[in-house]
Amino acid sequence: MSLRHPANSMVIVLVSLLVVIGTLVATGASETAQSSAPTTNAPAQTQQAPPVSPLGARNDLPNPYLAGVSWGQLPDHRKWGSTAGIAVGPDGNIWAIDRCGVLGSRGTSCADSPLDPILKFDPSGKFLTSFGKGLFVSPHKTTVDHDGNLWVADNGLKEGKGQQVFKFDQSSKILMTLGKAGVSGPGLDTFDQPTEVAVAPNGDIFVADGHGEKPTANARIMKFESHGKFLKTWGKRGTGIGEFDCPHTLAFDSQGRLFVGDRQNNRIQIFDQDGRFIAEWKQFGRPSGIYIDKNDVIYVADSESRNGEPGYGYNPGCRRGIRIGNAKDGSVKYFVPDAAPYPATGDSTGPEGLTADAAGNIYGAEFTMDVKKYARK
Repeated sequence: MSLRHPANSMVIVLVSLLVVIGTLVATGASETAQSSAPTTNAPAQTQQAPPVSPLGARNDLPNPYLAGVSWGQLPDHRKWGSTAGIAVGPDGNIWAIDRCGVLGSRGTSCADSPLDPILKFDPSGKFLTSFGKGLFVSPHKTTVDHDGNLWVADNGLKEGKGQQVFKFDQSSKILMTLGKAGVSGPGLDTFDQPTEVAVAPNGDIFVADGHGEKPTANARIMKFESHGKFLKTWGKRGTGIGEFDCPHTLAFDSQGRLFVGDRQNNRIQIFDQDGRFIAEWKQFGRPSGIYIDKNDVIYVADSESRNGEPGYGYNPGCRRGIRIGNAKDGSVKYFVPDAAPYPATGDSTGPEGLTADAAGNIYGAEFTMDVKKYARK
């Protein structure tokens, strides 16, 4: 009898055993991987924002508004581009900025466009008129003053255009420009990506300057008298009181206090008209847009707060949306949550600019190429 036969049998047995063990290990690993995937994703599907963020922004307040719906009957089958500017006029009609059908900001979306970037609607969304073709590079926000004049900040730059503030009457006539066309800088007669204008009751003009992200970029408030003469400036890039990191939006309350949306610092800073600091509010979230009505109801749009790693937009525990409160005492009463799930992943969702009509309906201008109306329930 040969001794090779038992050896072969033993080899076969050992090989079979190894195959069985390998199969069991592979099956276990596969089951582990498959079972771990839902576990990893489950928190993202069910995660809820905390009632209050670490900086004090409430996420658990009542919402008295219906979901936002796309609004505005654009002419000639146009579709909205990116926008951050919308304002209600004394007559109740709504002015809105459109970056000429293009997605983006601080670019050149309107520089060579045949489209008018300034559009007027009645509250139902019916288109009334438009103008501004050829004047702007990248219009940012718009303001309507007490006399019905329209102010637009252009923070783009191309071929001798941009980096200016324009004042128009209702018939589109240019009444004033501030800044040097096509010139960006830190001087007293230049801007570096201006974002919005606020006009005081006495006609003094306040400009938020600027939107730049470089360490040397402007981050200040500039004040001019009603005819455009420079008066003063305050602020610099930083995180301290009276310092700014992207002053993105401006508004006055009934007391004449200036509210500055200091966006990258996740706060509102309040000043008197000489630049003296009054208060710092973080309970309204990360302010992309501020609107204050004649009754001192304040509406603040947060389009960028995010969790994750520190950096641009970092404001953990704060859900995006619109917070509504009292400009007199800083109390926040309502919260209209963003339609995007929490925590948000996009760079910007929901309104970057907003206004409200006499009935309290909100109109939100979105970077993500839409304008939405939020009707009261």
